[in-house]
Amino acid sequence: MNLKKMIILNAILTFLLCFLTHFMYDLCPNAMFAVFFPVNESIWEHMKMLYTTILLYGFIEHFIMKKYHIDFNNFLLTTLIKAIVAIPLYLLLFLPFFYNFGENMIYTFIILFTVILIVNFMGEKILMMKPIKYQKEISIIFIILIYIIMTILTYLPPRSDIFFDTEEAKYGIDDYLIKD
Repeated sequence: MNLKKMIILNAILTFLLCFLTHFMYDLCPNAMFAVFFPVNESIWEHMKMLYTTILLYGFIEHFIMKKYHIDFNNFLLTTLIKAIVAIPLYLLLFLPFFYNFGENMIYTFIILFTVILIVNFMGEKILMMKPIKYQKEISIIFIILIYIIMTILTYLPPRSDIFFDTEEAKYGIDDYLIKD
C-alpha cells in the first residue's frame, strides 16, 4: 500500500472512530471517561473528542505500520502533534460557519474529515524525520498535561460560548445555566 492511500485510509478510520468516542461518556458516565470523552455537546468537549480520537488512532496506526514493516520514527510525538494541531485548525474552520450559519451536521462532518486528513498528511512528514531524542518522554508529559487541562475545563469551564452546551443549557459536566 502506498503512503498516500494509507494516509487517506487512516483519515477515514480516524473519522469513523470519532463516532464511537463521541458517545463513550454516554455509554459509561463516570469520572474516568469524563477525562477522555465529551460529556456534553459543547464545542470544547468535541475538541476533547477529536484529541482523544487522534491519540487512540495513533496507537492503531502504530501497529498497522509495524505489520506492514513501514519504517517510522517519532511515533508518539507525531501523534501528539497531530492531536494538538487538529484543535485550533478545526476551530479556525468550524467557528466561522457555526457563528454565521448555526449548527449544520454536514458542514461539521466535512470540516472534521478535512482537519483529520490535513493532520494525517502533516503527521507523516514528522513520522519520517530523523529520530528526535526524548520524543517519547516529552510526548507523554505533554499528553498528561493536556488531559489535566481538559479535565479542569470539563469540571470548571469558563462561561464562554465555546464551553456552552445549548442542548442541555449547561457548561462542562454539570454546571447548568439557571434561567429566570
